[in-house]
Amino acid sequence: MKSDEPALPVTEQENPRTANLSNLPVDEVVRLINEEDANLAAAVAEVLPDIGKAVTAIVERLKQGGRLFYIGTGTSGRLGVLDASECPPTFGVPPELVQAIIAGGYEACYRAVEASEDDRSAGIVDLQARGFNRNDVLVGIAASGRTPYTVGAVAHARSLGAFTIALTCVPGSALTEAAELSIVPVVGPEVIAGSTRMKAGTAQKMVLNILSTATMVGLGYVTGNRMTNVQTRNEKLRARAIRILMAEAELEEGEAIEALDNAAGDIRVALVMSRTGCSQEAAKEALQKSKGVVVQAIKALTE
Repeated sequence: MKSDEPALPVTEQENPRTANLSNLPVDEVVRLINEEDANLAAAVAEVLPDIGKAVTAIVERLKQGGRLFYIGTGTSGRLGVLDASECPPTFGVPPELVQAIIAGGYEACYRAVEASEDDRSAGIVDLQARGFNRNDVLVGIAASGRTPYTVGAVAHARSLGAFTIALTCVPGSALTEAAELSIVPVVGPEVIAGSTRMKAGTAQKMVLNILSTATMVGLGYVTGNRMTNVQTRNEKLRARAIRILMAEAELEEGEAIEALDNAAGDIRVALVMSRTGCSQEAAKEALQKSKGVVVQAIKALTE
């Protein structure tokens, strides 16, 4: 590389530890990949203070009626879609509360639409289509931190007065400069040069797990460590809801099953009814006023 050429982002650089990867036996290949992955938790641990600041800001905005958006391209965009899609079934929140935007639309979740990431204005258009405004939060996800689509969207969101967060694996990138707060777990060069679906993608997934889970805890959609807002859409989740009811309301299994049936399968309603002795209608009304927070609904009915 010539001295006047810009240095490659660390995520694009070649990893000397895996330079001979294609010539190694399979046991050595998988060992090297695992050894590289072993450092990711430590990289995320280094940025926990920034994650904490992000969660505090997200919870504050969401309590005031804002929404959380993820935006990205390729692997980063798919990770955002994955995290957002898991919030409603896990925490019982409406799908509008946590949304994901991926360059190229949802088709890009299963088919590469890589050219779309080069359009800086496209991210702005996609935000506008969702009615994004200053009350919302935008997390821009880009391993290299230089994707025009994502950088443009974050810069636009910040200009509106929205809270913006950069999630990248490259310090001092264009994305970190565009955002108000940056979360930058530095994972080093990939096992396969430039394949940021690997270490960078895993680290980003770890951060997103923490962001969304801690946010939902902060909003009151978890009691202790129990998913008290879980949606009972299949037998596994129904069994989980029954166990939660047994623990939270101190019910026998048969009583918990009956309580869930009396609440039309809604664990939130069942919990409020079991803990307060109120009717289904009263439980639903209290939950509506508390925005689905079970603890607050129970408190309102018992005070």
